[in-house]
Amino acid sequence: MNLNKIRKDFPLLNQERSGKPYIYFDNACNTLRPNSVISAVSEYYQKFPTCGERSVYKLAETVTNKFEETRRLMAKFINAKRKEEIIFTRNTTEGINLLANSLTLKEGDVVLATDKEHNSNLVPWQVLAKKKGIVRKIVPSNEDNTFNLEKFRAMMDEKVKLVAMVYTSNLDGVSTPVEEVIKITHQFGAKVLLDAAQAVAHKKIDVRKLDVDFIAFSGHKMLGPSGTGVLYGKYEWLEKLEPFMVGGDTVEYTTYDDFKLLTPPAKFEAGLQNYAGIIGLGEAIKYLEKIGFKNIAQQEYELNKYLTEELLDIPNLSIIGPLDPKLRSGIISFNIKGVDPHKIAIMLDAAANIMIRSGQHCVHSWFKSRNIIGSARISLYFYNTREEAKIFVSNLKNILKVI
Repeated sequence: MNLNKIRKDFPLLNQERSGKPYIYFDNACNTLRPNSVISAVSEYYQKFPTCGERSVYKLAETVTNKFEETRRLMAKFINAKRKEEIIFTRNTTEGINLLANSLTLKEGDVVLATDKEHNSNLVPWQVLAKKKGIVRKIVPSNEDNTFNLEKFRAMMDEKVKLVAMVYTSNLDGVSTPVEEVIKITHQFGAKVLLDAAQAVAHKKIDVRKLDVDFIAFSGHKMLGPSGTGVLYGKYEWLEKLEPFMVGGDTVEYTTYDDFKLLTPPAKFEAGLQNYAGIIGLGEAIKYLEKIGFKNIAQQEYELNKYLTEELLDIPNLSIIGPLDPKLRSGIISFNIKGVDPHKIAIMLDAAANIMIRSGQHCVHSWFKSRNIIGSARISLYFYNTREEAKIFVSNLKNILKVI
């Protein structure tokens, strides 16, 4: 990878504040967008800012074609069997809520999850537990926060109807052994939903090879525009699901007394769609494919390794999750005894334009169960550099001298 050339594609990385460049280490929240994505969004508003699908004039055909081209690109990107298995959403949260409210779960049905689910894959099932009486069960992690496959295996039985688990955790970067999880789950006749928000931009996902039933992820975490996401589902399951949001564009026809739903994915995509965002998402896919997942993984590992070694030399600093950077993707969540993580984040930003995350990262349940107030989190991506990592370490050490 030619990092200097790549970084020119991202406007923020070529700007300064108070004579210092921006250092963006909050990629688990939201990746930066390359110029090609920004241009694609702008092109929609400037050249064909019309409705798609429902109109027959030429500009509408342009919108429809570009919108559906992204669906085709996305199907190929995750190796879906057909493009109709791709449902466009606003984000991972909407995708999971869509599924939670479309499945026919009933009282006593068990939904199995990890102990470090993002609120987006926790609260929808908690709501269903209150409304329908489904049962949520949690697979406790190992001491180092890695997945405990044996405990998972022991908890599986015929009452489990859905395993809804995070693929890669935004808390610590640890990935669930999804191949084994899916295989075991299917042996009991249950389905699997993966929250792939933190995985899809960092590793190749092949839904057919995995044999996964459903996957949800966001565009804004994979170089795409805000307000874009995907719910993938095997077509045979999507046909059986009843949408929970209906109206315009979800029906073939209506009468005063009845209606007929369209086939997937249309029956799940209610109302006017985010045409500009989805078209931009198509460009994000092209950009990721150009970079390549092998290059992405290598850059993340090298930076994570360097930062891990440097951070562990700091007295009273602890890293959440396994110490081996190979097991943490591009994420390093850490705490320093007696130091508020929010103070660290604020001072890094003020001193050197370094942007990290602080808090409980929408995994409040994990932190509260351990009586931890939160953590400071670095999350890396392929456009980050060793020089940026060195600046981070230097500034962190300087900050610790004065607090």
